[in-house]
Amino acid sequence: MAHGVSIKSVEELEMTRRAGRLAAEVLSMVEAYVAPGVSTETLDQICHEHIVNVQGAIPANVGYHGYPKTILTSVNQVVCHGIPSADKILKKGDIINIDVAVIKDGWFGDTSRMYFVGVPSVLARRLVETTYEALLAGIRQVKPGATLGDIGHAIQSVAQREHFSVVREYCGHGIGQVYHDEPKVLHYGRRGEGLKLEPGMVFTIEPMLNAGKRETKELPDGWTVVTKDRSLSAQWEHMVAVTPSGYEVLTPWTGATVSYAAV
Repeated sequence: MAHGVSIKSVEELEMTRRAGRLAAEVLSMVEAYVAPGVSTETLDQICHEHIVNVQGAIPANVGYHGYPKTILTSVNQVVCHGIPSADKILKKGDIINIDVAVIKDGWFGDTSRMYFVGVPSVLARRLVETTYEALLAGIRQVKPGATLGDIGHAIQSVAQREHFSVVREYCGHGIGQVYHDEPKVLHYGRRGEGLKLEPGMVFTIEPMLNAGKRETKELPDGWTVVTKDRSLSAQWEHMVAVTPSGYEVLTPWTGATVSYAAV
């Protein structure tokens, strides 16, 4: 342990890597089904079946603090934690974040990505692509001796350059045999501040950017978080390990950087 943050051994990193790749595989698989007229409940069922019957893994979100579904589906102004529903039908121009977590042999994999449903608006495309750029900017800061503040500063700088806001109520987290562990990884900050990174640390980086103001509110269902001003929101998430020379992305997706569903 370093400052309360677990340091993974080579063997433990391999287990985390395996779980991360399984989670990423789910997001690549479901891409073909993200299309106008499809319900988020259908996407949830497809992911659940793949995790259980194809991967032989456990859907980590089912029952987690009472959460009822396998994936989280956050559409348009939903910032995070959207609950799949048969009543939520995707339509042309929507943007959607799908967040999935799996457990394989006691180890967690957690990742999320954005999808376009048909052709997005100019603003929606710019928001989604900027959020992805911010994620990559944060990841590139990861190396021994760097700080969590370096990651947050890099993400915040990309967002502010495009006049988007960074959601502050939710953050990345350590992960391994515990779903949400230390450290907390903020998506804003100052260079040189916060925890110093060491090889063997594993955590998620998952910035959420809003097209409008950063303030959010939770809906009465106790899960769904939306932008207060109803502006669009986007999020991408990777699991990252600190290596002796830099970083390793543990949740590599296949396919396009940003996914385009058939119109």
